[in-house]
Amino acid sequence: MTYDVSGNGEALLLIPGLGGAASFWKDIIPLLADRYRTISFDHRGTARSDRPAGRYSIARIARDAVEILGAETIERAHVVGHSTGGMVAQYIALDAPEMVHSLVISGSWEKPDARFVAMFEARLAVLRVAGPREYQKLTHAIGFPSAFLQANAGLLQAAIENADKALSPREVAEARIEMLLTDERSTDLSRITAPTLVIGATDDALIPFSHSRKLADMIPGARLAVIDGAHFFPRVHPQQYATALRDFLEAVHEK
Repeated sequence: MTYDVSGNGEALLLIPGLGGAASFWKDIIPLLADRYRTISFDHRGTARSDRPAGRYSIARIARDAVEILGAETIERAHVVGHSTGGMVAQYIALDAPEMVHSLVISGSWEKPDARFVAMFEARLAVLRVAGPREYQKLTHAIGFPSAFLQANAGLLQAAIENADKALSPREVAEARIEMLLTDERSTDLSRITAPTLVIGATDDALIPFSHSRKLADMIPGARLAVIDGAHFFPRVHPQQYATALRDFLEAVHEK
């Protein structure tokens, strides 16, 4: 497992989504590092971390995150997860509640519904049949607003050209998608005791805002906020996202 640590202060664990790369947070970490010790990691099966064959699970990634905190001798952290990372954050809050000072879940879901299953089965089929580059192109089309795609054409084209490497070996990338179709803890969400902020985008075509609303309803005392900018809104609006985190974390700290 590969992870990065930046800044000083209270521990803040940042968990990326299905792409799994800690670099997802590269524009947000500098906006938080003056106040927080940020820990971001590459999921197993992605980026700089090892890519073992076999079945993948949200539970295993959550244990990886807890082990990373242990390696850094962190007893308690604010936990932030986006998309798949939001599901990982739910597992951490349920299975290691003593380690979670507060919880932020963004662009995520409570359980796969019929639309979710259809979406991710289709994405899996694109990866298998059309290949990594077309899969990455589709991810951009679904996940970003048109204006962002146009303004960042070079950056996103580089991601498409790197897709064969990023999604290799193919069976690992496929196993990581497959875990999303089955892994969930929705019936346990009422047991979460950490102060929780749920953030969703009303223009998210990948994970509709209704999932954020359900999460906020199912987690006791959770607050719900909106940051539009399609599914990858933390990348589209990093300053707005970082401000939402800081405001929430400071309110938690004051209690």
